[in-house]
Amino acid sequence: MHAEITVTVNGSEQRITVDTRTSLLDMLRERLGLTGSKKGCDHGQCGACTVLLNGSRANACLALAVAHDGADIVTVEGLSPDGGSGLAPVQEAFLECDAFQCGYCTPGQLCSATGMLDEIAAGRPSAVTEDLTADPELSDAEIRERMSGNLCRCGAYVNIVAAIRQAAGARGHEGVRS
Repeated sequence: MHAEITVTVNGSEQRITVDTRTSLLDMLRERLGLTGSKKGCDHGQCGACTVLLNGSRANACLALAVAHDGADIVTVEGLSPDGGSGLAPVQEAFLECDAFQCGYCTPGQLCSATGMLDEIAAGRPSAVTEDLTADPELSDAEIRERMSGNLCRCGAYVNIVAAIRQAAGARGHEGVRS
């Protein structure tokens, strides 16, 4: 069975016919040619497929494309602030802090970090936020908790945390601390 859906991907509206069993990840990679998001485990456990779905982080391998008709999707290819070839602050920080090794998990890490920083800016607490009545402070523990759904088999976690801290400072986040 097939369905026609319309999604906005990286600022561009896309009208596409998909098999109703197609995951959002497969639609992005196979139908739209956006291969930045990776298929790691295909079970939602590694985070390599993380995209921003209507402004929130989502594992694209677990989301059915037909369930997101009308959605706004941002992939790693769409993180550039000017919509062009420039780098977003989180991408620059990952480069400067050497926050990747093989690079396979990097697109998911970048999308997750972007979403995580937006969550912090919106004042949304996590499981390790100490004061639920105050805006969360961006501590290393807070970063690690919020990024725990994104695995890196190479073990670049220390540099990933440093890169997110640097990107948060570049975005003007208050309460950035080690």
